Amino acid sequence: MIEEGRALFLQIAESVEDSIIEGSLAEEAQAPSTNELAAFHRINPATAAKGVAMLTEKGVLYKRRGIGMFVSPGARELLLGERRAAFADRFLDPLLAEARTLGLTPDDVARLLSERASRTTTEGTAR
Repeated sequence: MIEEGRALFLQIAESVEDSIIEGSLAEEAQAPSTNELAAFHRINPATAAKGVAMLTEKGVLYKRRGIGMFVSPGARELLLGERRAAFADRFLDPLLAEARTLGLTPDDVARLLSERASRTTTEGTAR
């Protein structure tokens, strides 16, 4: 799971975010402790704590004194909103720029996406 070249604390934070988005870590559920994350990923607890602190600062996790860290209400929607915006920046903006270069309108792009999506769906069910 650990990727070379990316800060470990960011990878830890992202793995917790993935669990929240996927639903395996529900809102108001107790999040893994810093020590659990460190042991699981075989990293320094201070590194895991930095990832957890980042999620706390973003409002994804909150602390219950003496009990542990918990997933904040609304955390899943917050994370989905962030990821959707990042998706648009990373994939849609370059796609639209290339479409303009090729003389494609937004309707042309939408039609191409729809055709590809239905083809992918059809191919997936045909197997």
